[in-house]
Amino acid sequence: MTIEKTAEAPVGNWFRISHISAGFIAVLVGYTSSVAIIFQAAQAAGATPAELNSWMWALGIGMGASCIGLSLRYRSPVLTAWSTPGAALLVTSLQGLSMSQAIGVFLFSSLLITLSGMTGWFQKLMQTMPRHIAAAMLAGILIRFGMDLFTAMQTQWLMVGLMFITFVLGRVWLPRYTVPLALAVGIACAGALGLLHLDTLSWTPAQPLFMAPEFSLSALIGVGIPLFIVTMTSQNVPGLAVLRANGYNTPASPLIGWTGAIGLLLGPFGGFSFNLAAITAAICMSKDADPDPAKRYGSAIWAGVFYLATGIFGATVVGLFAAFPTELVAAIAGLALLGTIANSLAGALAEEQGREAALVTFICTASGLTFMGIGSAFWGLVFGMAVHLFARRIVR
Repeated sequence: MTIEKTAEAPVGNWFRISHISAGFIAVLVGYTSSVAIIFQAAQAAGATPAELNSWMWALGIGMGASCIGLSLRYRSPVLTAWSTPGAALLVTSLQGLSMSQAIGVFLFSSLLITLSGMTGWFQKLMQTMPRHIAAAMLAGILIRFGMDLFTAMQTQWLMVGLMFITFVLGRVWLPRYTVPLALAVGIACAGALGLLHLDTLSWTPAQPLFMAPEFSLSALIGVGIPLFIVTMTSQNVPGLAVLRANGYNTPASPLIGWTGAIGLLLGPFGGFSFNLAAITAAICMSKDADPDPAKRYGSAIWAGVFYLATGIFGATVVGLFAAFPTELVAAIAGLALLGTIANSLAGALAEEQGREAALVTFICTASGLTFMGIGSAFWGLVFGMAVHLFARRIVR
């Protein structure tokens, strides 16, 4: 299925509850799942509190501007994110480097990403990927979020159970608002149980801080190139596959090129890497965001608005996300992604001839395999495509 794009703004208005809630949940999941790794990466480079605030400012502003700009330009739910695997790489790789050398690494990696988009090689690579392989990889990425929903019931059965019941009942009577209703019930229950910690919030605007780069050949080769490879294989490949699996044929090269360009612009302020999102993007591409796929980009725009807010308030806004119990975040993410997981599995297994390749892709991706520093999403594609090409050759 291919989504027909229109030149119109989202039908109705810009304040649909389903768009706003999908955008908020995407940002909530994005921050709570990996912001601690960003702190560790900054600390590895010896960041001061002011420099850490600048990192968070740059990341929020970059993701917000790119989500809004690219979604409006292509009328597709284009979500960007920081590179979580890249941040994990930096935690261990930046030890012994100065902040200036780290900034040089960020700019070098972003330059390579920009060139990848400008040359068009990335789009050519993605055009060879069958849709059932992309759908299987997406299902493999998201399956753990569905399982985490029920795992969270072990420790907070009342809160998560009420959220689940609200979701099921909402499917019958208010299908468009099931996720925001479940979120509202979860927050209310968390408050009643004393699980919300809002007393430590401090809404202080962040101040961007320019950090001059220093280019060390050993750092560029030892950290910059791995950061580029990890970002492209573990983030941009799954990110574009999510778009394709949901029927959006948004051109790949401009998306990759713009994320790299934003990294070049904001790298000196701590924006270490920008790339296409996969998991959070899937939230904004679900039926819960909007029944009409052509209008779902409104949810990505709202995600951009929330990202801008997190950037303006920098690291202090992280307290808001930390105020929610982990079980609430796990539950709402799982509920928001149930429909996408189902659609991905259906698309992956729809054609009998491609089922084995799709199954290999799904299992490998879901396994969490890491090899040579590259995550399971990439290896799922590698093994799945190998089975797909081999099966096609045998048939011929």
